[in-house]
Amino acid sequence: GYGGGGGYGGSRPSSAGGRYGGESARVPTMLEGFISGDTPKSSLASKLTSIDGAGYGAYKDIEGTFDYGSYTFIVDKVQTDPFAPPTKCRVLVPFNTAQVPVDLLSTPSRSRAVCDFLTRSFYHIVKGEGFDQSNAGQGWSGPKGGDLKIDKPGQHVLDRTSVAKLQDCFEVRFTVALPARGRSVLGHQAKEILCDNLPYAVESGLFHKSFNAAVFRQHVLSVEDQDYLRNEIVKRGLVAFIRDGAILPRASGIDDRPMTDKGVVPFKSPDSLRVTINVPNAGPITGCAIDKGITLIVGGGFHGKSTLLEALQVGVYSKIPGDGREFVTINPNSVKVRAEDGRSVQNVDIRPFIGELPFGKKTNSFTTSDASGSTSQAANIVESLEVGAEVLLIDEDTSATNFMIRDERMQMLVNKEKEPITPFIHKVKALYEDIGVSTIMVIGGSGDYFDVADRVLMMDNYSMRDVSQEAKEIARSFSRGLQNSQAFGQITRRFPLPDTFDASRGDREKVGASGTETIRFGNEEIDLGGVEQLVETSQTRAIAEAICLFTFIHMTVLCARLILSTCQCLSVFSFVVVSAMLTAFSHFPSSIFTLCPLYLSRTCVTNVGATGSLFEMSCRSLMRSSITKACVRSLLSQLETWQDRESLSLLQPSIAFDQ
Repeated sequence: GYGGGGGYGGSRPSSAGGRYGGESARVPTMLEGFISGDTPKSSLASKLTSIDGAGYGAYKDIEGTFDYGSYTFIVDKVQTDPFAPPTKCRVLVPFNTAQVPVDLLSTPSRSRAVCDFLTRSFYHIVKGEGFDQSNAGQGWSGPKGGDLKIDKPGQHVLDRTSVAKLQDCFEVRFTVALPARGRSVLGHQAKEILCDNLPYAVESGLFHKSFNAAVFRQHVLSVEDQDYLRNEIVKRGLVAFIRDGAILPRASGIDDRPMTDKGVVPFKSPDSLRVTINVPNAGPITGCAIDKGITLIVGGGFHGKSTLLEALQVGVYSKIPGDGREFVTINPNSVKVRAEDGRSVQNVDIRPFIGELPFGKKTNSFTTSDASGSTSQAANIVESLEVGAEVLLIDEDTSATNFMIRDERMQMLVNKEKEPITPFIHKVKALYEDIGVSTIMVIGGSGDYFDVADRVLMMDNYSMRDVSQEAKEIARSFSRGLQNSQAFGQITRRFPLPDTFDASRGDREKVGASGTETIRFGNEEIDLGGVEQLVETSQTRAIAEAICLFTFIHMTVLCARLILSTCQCLSVFSFVVVSAMLTAFSHFPSSIFTLCPLYLSRTCVTNVGATGSLFEMSCRSLMRSSITKACVRSLLSQLETWQDRESLSLLQPSIAFDQ
């Protein structure tokens, strides 16, 4: 049930009440400070009609807030010309208008699932009705623009900013490429988009009465169950869980939907690893439980080894119902690592794997702009450990051979003193015993790992068998005399230097993303092709903006501290503002300052941004962010302790202006 009259959206409203349906709802109290003097929708329609044929700059007049009856439409920033990034818009839909059942918003997990569903619903309506189609193909002087777009969701349920749950309403964020002919306004078409198409998309895609209620509820409860299962396996000391009946293969390399061929083999657990876990809504779920330690996935070529690992690596995310991998889950601090020939490495202590290099080059702070396969994989592992990885996922096919193994014959020919690389096989046991980090590896050509494995699972025609006992017997019969390291080694903590992040290009700041593999940051292009757990472009946008935000917060805190330390006599206003700023930002080392090293260490990031640049958001939108709200709450709480009413009266206009 997706799209149409099924799961995500309904048919066009046809009641006598028009497209709005029902009584008008008042904008939530929370937003009254941000929105005042809303212009009626009819005025927007009149304005668009009146500027038809005018220069494109006339569109600037529609920036503002408009009352659409039961919800509010906001134009935050109008594009400068038809070829510029599209206009940024929002819709505020009060809860009593959307009519989403209260129980589906009762927990953070459910709220996230609701916002995800609303994004999908709005997207499917916009796409299904063709509202996302632009005027194109008629040359410079022909019509262009006219498309309405929202962030496109994939198979994963992520924390999105495309639909945000605020205190009393949902905020839906999207873009509109305002139509033009040449550089002249197409006012009548803009009126159709904003005054006809948009209301239809809102009511069909965001109002509960338009949904298939059963599909909506199933979506929310399924996500809640998956989130619960992910936390439950950690509590039980497990690393991963794969539900019986899961469909692991995907439709194709470029299509993440489940394979639907008749010959697809549902997953079935080996009896020795089968467990049952009760989840809140679906009840008992049976599947394969993988314990902590070292797990090998073996088998012949094309029998499903990498397919299983690929399903596990995205087990950090919940999936939409029907994906086939809904209850294939893994410890949320799991990281897929691989070799990345040519990657840049900055000041990483790779001594656990790489000793002193030729000509006395040290590796306690290894730096290179062109890493080899072995040094890149060593750096990837160490960086992951720096930020708290608890499980490493490794595929032999994407690893450096000399990093993974060094057999007995090679050890005899090239003695240990001449080889700076300590292969992973000599460290994987200590990695678990010393640091508590488990490893799941796909191995197809190196039986030496049998010596260090806690369990060995064979994929045979996409069916799993537990062959741990056989593998251990083989290891005993054909001992290789591995030179295991006594200890893993030291993990050196690093922190990013904010002044090294420069997003400027000329006199402007340029930050963007191209797919899941590239971030454009100023004059640099950051290659994320080796970060396989990124699944949507929105994540790469979020990472880019997080770096900017990290730098912005850092510089703001430094400036505030400088003011406090150098000014001997501050006015009440200055002191309160700066103190509140410091108090608000003091909450962020556990969130923002963690997110940025996650990018720097090239691990997965599960917090997702959506369309739009952080620094291009309007002040009113920024005011609703947790940063500014925390700052204002702290500032107001401090004001209550001050007796200087004159200073208080001076400060109040400043707050309104900031809003």
